[in-house]
Amino acid sequence: MYSSPQSPAAPAAPAPAAAGATPEEFRAALGQLAAGVSLLTVHDPEDDEDAGMTATSFLSVSLEPPLVLVSLRTDSRMDELLARAETWAVSLLGEEHRALASRFAMKGRLSDRLLFADAAWHRGPHAGAPLVDGALATVECRTEQRIAAGDHTLVLGRVLAAEAPAPAGRPLLYLRGGYRQLG
Repeated sequence: MYSSPQSPAAPAAPAPAAAGATPEEFRAALGQLAAGVSLLTVHDPEDDEDAGMTATSFLSVSLEPPLVLVSLRTDSRMDELLARAETWAVSLLGEEHRALASRFAMKGRLSDRLLFADAAWHRGPHAGAPLVDGALATVECRTEQRIAAGDHTLVLGRVLAAEAPAPAGRPLLYLRGGYRQLG
């Protein structure tokens, strides 16, 4: 008679994890991660106006081809603008741009036209979007892909042009709910 070898007992499955961290827990934990501060800009093709927002969720993705990613709150004004604009730009801000970063991060803020009015900037030749004068670096991008991710949209951009006009500058950082400077 044939007898099959007995397999060892499988380990007990771990208990299911909780549904996830609360928004407060998540914010407190990830607030410990310093992030560079940038200004994301676009020239709105529908109303022929410039728009901008402060972003700390901007990162490089690939060298070949050159790709970057920015995370936007779904259904935000910038999410809507980048859904219809093919190109956009990002200026990596230095410590001296703290007031500019704060201005473009305000809720219930003034119109973008007024926010740009006293800022020193020039129009990027590839994306047609504003680039901050004196930024540590600037990139101009074309949207490659939009990815739904929870309550955000991840926008993957192909870098059309990249410059580092102030590579020795000191970056503006965001940490623990506020702007910070390096040591």
